[in-house]
Amino acid sequence: MELFEGKTLVAKDGSEVQAEDVLAGKEIIALYFSAYWCEPCRHFTPFLAEAYGETKDAGYSLEVIFVSADESADEMLAYMEESHGDWYALQHGDELVKELDAKFNEAGLPSLTVLKNDGTVITPNGRHDVQDRGAAAFQEWFAAV
Repeated sequence: MELFEGKTLVAKDGSEVQAEDVLAGKEIIALYFSAYWCEPCRHFTPFLAEAYGETKDAGYSLEVIFVSADESADEMLAYMEESHGDWYALQHGDELVKELDAKFNEAGLPSLTVLKNDGTVITPNGRHDVQDRGAAAFQEWFAAV
């Protein structure tokens, strides 16, 4: 996905990978706008982690990218380790965080914007879809690709 060209992503164990390597061949990329200090975010994250895990286990080609509004990199990593799925985050403080927030986060926190791999928005309301339908929401999004 062009938006992430040249970017480094962080896994919840703190290791770093190139975004191109993570996103290559993914049909769907979901941008998860969240922060540890946000109580509704901490409530929603386990739902997303479960739906993500079920969808990946079923063989679907997707990735969630955490776009953090946390106060520090340490806070972001602690939040990821505590309750996130095995997805990646943009590095804390990366200028792309503000750009993605301005372009794709219409709902405040938490928010899940689901994109095709070409950057086309499938839905800006992924959070509500996952809360209502769990992994079935991801399957519906794949039908739209």
